[in-house]
Amino acid sequence: ETGRHVRMLTHEIRSTLDRHTILKTTLVELGRTLALEECALWMPTRTGLELQLSYTLRQQNPVGYTVPIHLPVINQVFSSNRAVKISPNSPVARLRQLAGRHIPGEVVAVRVPLLHLSNFQINDWPELSTKRYALMVLMLPSDSARQWHVHELELVEVVADQVAVALSHAAILEESMRARDLLMEQNIALDLARREAETAIRARNDFLAVMNHEMRTPMHAIIALSSLLQETELTPEQRLMVETILKSSNLLATLINDVLDLSRLEDGSLQLEIATFNLHSVFREVHNMIKPVASIKKLSVTLNIAADLPLYAIGDEKRLMQTILNVVGNAVKFSKEGSISITAFVAKSESLRDFRAPDFFPVQSENHFYLRVQVKDSGSGINPQDIPKLFTKFAQTQTLATRNSGGSGLGLAICKRFVNLMEGHIWIESEGLGKGCTATFIVKLGFPERSNESKLPFAPKLQANHVQTNFPGLKVLVMDDNGVSRSVTKGLLAHLGCDVTAVSLIDELLHVISQEHKVVFMDVSMPGIDGYELAVRIHEKFTKRHERPVLVALTGSIDKITKENCMRVGVDGVILKPVSVDKMRSVLSELLEHRDLFEAM
Repeated sequence: ETGRHVRMLTHEIRSTLDRHTILKTTLVELGRTLALEECALWMPTRTGLELQLSYTLRQQNPVGYTVPIHLPVINQVFSSNRAVKISPNSPVARLRQLAGRHIPGEVVAVRVPLLHLSNFQINDWPELSTKRYALMVLMLPSDSARQWHVHELELVEVVADQVAVALSHAAILEESMRARDLLMEQNIALDLARREAETAIRARNDFLAVMNHEMRTPMHAIIALSSLLQETELTPEQRLMVETILKSSNLLATLINDVLDLSRLEDGSLQLEIATFNLHSVFREVHNMIKPVASIKKLSVTLNIAADLPLYAIGDEKRLMQTILNVVGNAVKFSKEGSISITAFVAKSESLRDFRAPDFFPVQSENHFYLRVQVKDSGSGINPQDIPKLFTKFAQTQTLATRNSGGSGLGLAICKRFVNLMEGHIWIESEGLGKGCTATFIVKLGFPERSNESKLPFAPKLQANHVQTNFPGLKVLVMDDNGVSRSVTKGLLAHLGCDVTAVSLIDELLHVISQEHKVVFMDVSMPGIDGYELAVRIHEKFTKRHERPVLVALTGSIDKITKENCMRVGVDGVILKPVSVDKMRSVLSELLEHRDLFEAM
């Protein structure tokens, strides 16, 4: 009979994992099975120093009443794993007010182990590091001759153990549900933050794209017209003014490029364009570009290329050139007199490890080498404590030389990111103000396949003395929706002797284009006009390559997508605005000789 009751009670108790339901069901089922007058459960308080009356069968008692946990009667019950008879007059047994001469029924108490509570954080249960118990008190009816039988006590003991197991399961479930709810809240918050970040990135990229196009259009006009004006008869004062305009305009164009590059570097969208290129030509081009500026300041610039430096390499030519040009440009900017030396050589294994770069771990292989570039100047120098600031964006040192030299504080920050992308390291050394600087960087480049060196997939840059100065009678078409930009481009080409026709619409261009036109310049970033569709339609109109004019995209942004789209539709060249007279002259020379020209991103 006891076994049957145990199974029945266990089934009822274990049918739920809600601890309040478990405890209430236990009292109800025990009261019904044993015909109890009262049944109550005392739970330990958060401090563990008291027991609190938490559940009663009849719900007539002041739930919340507490007694000290160290009462002798409580210690007696807690020290035994059996049901213990206790006095009806003990504090934990005073569950009903008995009126008159009623004789209280027998009372037993049994401990209920609170299993492994230290593993759970339950809202209103204490975190217990040692074994603690709840106390279950069961009272037989008053004025009754009934006594507790052995099988009834055994039933109470087994039920107490089953309640302990059920409570432990309930605690696990509560903790799991709490963890699940917390995880769901965190996931919702993370998803919201991700969507907000993506929206912010899209908004920023859209803003940059629009501003890039809108800023480059007037910059194109300023630089082009200034360069045209520079080639006219001017007084010394006027020439100085024009040169100042050109210098300021080029500085602003550089700043636009820097901001866009930094933005793409920070959001991870900028990727290196890996291709085979002439490594020696890169250094010679930088040297040729920097010499005129240095000569104005009476600075001598020497270039030393080691004999063992490979002629061709695999890497991002444009990023490498931009890094070299920026470092050398800084040397010229901060030097008033003296000399600047540029040295390029293959870094030996013993010189690769550098104590200044604990995170730089070069790995030698047969397919790669490490290029080491060192630029030394006799300029204004820098305080050693200011050197770390040089690679922080928009940060500038407060030396007089820096304040007088202009600059946005972006150049070296971008160089550092480029060098990191090329698995390298950059650093600057100086003994102090007035003692010059030495800038050094190391980048990883690949060896081209020896068998393919004679079939390099690029056209070498024209040397300055090979550039045509004028192109008399060259028929050119220009399409641009912006009237100012269209007029400026037309003016540049006309100055170089070209016969120029300028249009603003696709249909207009397709109507006037003929085999006599040798070059077509078109803006592929025009709002509402698909410049790529125009290229496709020109290819459809001129099926034979020798009859088709050379197609050149004029654009304010040469990102990877723009370049890929141009190559996909058969555009022969991509030129980044703004364009000066000298740049247009070089572009036409390159196009007419090789029929392709893609400026690097």
